[in-house]
Amino acid sequence: MGVPTLAFVGCTGGAGTTRLTVETAATLARGGRSVAVVDAAFGTQGLATYVEGRLDADVTAVAVGDVPVDDALFEWDIDADGRVALCPAHAPFERLARAKTAESAQTLERVIEEVAGRYDHVLLDVPPIASNQGVAAATTAQRRALVVPASRRGGDLLPRQQGRLRDIGAPASAVVATRVHGDDSEPVEDAAHTVPHIGAGASRPLATDPDSDVAPTVAAMAEDLLDVDLGLTFEDDGLFSR
Repeated sequence: MGVPTLAFVGCTGGAGTTRLTVETAATLARGGRSVAVVDAAFGTQGLATYVEGRLDADVTAVAVGDVPVDDALFEWDIDADGRVALCPAHAPFERLARAKTAESAQTLERVIEEVAGRYDHVLLDVPPIASNQGVAAATTAQRRALVVPASRRGGDLLPRQQGRLRDIGAPASAVVATRVHGDDSEPVEDAAHTVPHIGAGASRPLATDPDSDVAPTVAAMAEDLLDVDLGLTFEDDGLFSR
């Protein structure tokens, strides 16, 4: 079934890490896989914007021991043969602070391992490594992909995050460049994969549309990073496999 856990680690804020994570989840679901996405970016809480309706529980409540993880998993209604469950962060400051402790980070590690036993893949949305929960997510994942915007700032910050991952004993498995062909994009020499710029008004998810330029690039990346063959079909390339 391939690699069970993959952490997408942002090199900087605004790298598009959350969007890449959910697009990868949608791609895997299109290939018939079950996927859970866990938000370790407690500060930005971007994954919560993909959940419709009221969020009575979230990953921080799980981390501090207030609720079981099942209460914080929300099915994402997308057009795919598989399924995606989202475990977002959406918390008041008081709980946010408690969720960032070392004890809560250890709980998060156990939760990730628990969820990995129930889904084909678990994808982790991880901020730049500077917090207990970020370290917990990165070290628990079997593989890590550093997400860097294709810009001068992204290229400047990449070595720092590569070093931090090495420092915690969890080196990056690959570098993924996002926002390629955007207004200020610059090539990222270390990037094993590149993902086109996704506009703010693009449909969510975009990867379920086989005619989009994002779909085949994310599929290629997912197959490589997770050691899977999704057998997805794209108009230009016919049957896609890698």
